[in-house]
Amino acid sequence: MVKAWIADVSQLCEKRCYEKYYEMLPDFRKNKADKLRLVQMKAQSVGVWILWQKLREKYGLSEDAAFNLSHSGTVVMCAANIDGTRVKVGCDVEQLGGLRLKIAEKYFCREEYRTILDEHSEEKRTELFYRYWVLKESFMKATGKGMALPADQFCIQMGDPPVLIRQPGEFPEKYYYREYQRKDLPYRMAVCATDGEIDTELHTELIL
Repeated sequence: MVKAWIADVSQLCEKRCYEKYYEMLPDFRKNKADKLRLVQMKAQSVGVWILWQKLREKYGLSEDAAFNLSHSGTVVMCAANIDGTRVKVGCDVEQLGGLRLKIAEKYFCREEYRTILDEHSEEKRTELFYRYWVLKESFMKATGKGMALPADQFCIQMGDPPVLIRQPGEFPEKYYYREYQRKDLPYRMAVCATDGEIDTELHTELIL
């Protein structure tokens, strides 16, 4: 089974708190955080690794367990397979903002862009845009190619759950989706995995 967790990292924007948890990181993660300029980005980088380490300890996961990390705003996210099986996992969290129709037109596939345009209200269009955004990024990350995979090379049909109806030939496996949203948080989240069992519940973890 694949599960997903989120955690709040706003406290890591405070210097003393950041330094405390920064010291818990392995050197390669410290180097990654050191290269970031913005305080919030540093907090995200440190916080998402602390989240993963807490989950590894909690579930007894090995170093080579299938997992993926994401962050946006003050929220970090981790999706992981807790059974120890070798599957592909990707996740994405995105803080909601305004409708970015030009991005959808340029980068999404034609069917997805038309689905957004077919909505009559800007609110519905914006909702669809962010749903597609996190669904597409979670698939791109699950393949291991990330942003190197053009977002218009695969197509998603909305549903409960959404379905990948067209995908690159180099990734022939069956991929599954799960979407998440919390009413108290202005974010959209999604998980994509080759494991058909993805937990319907989004878990919250306290990491600080």
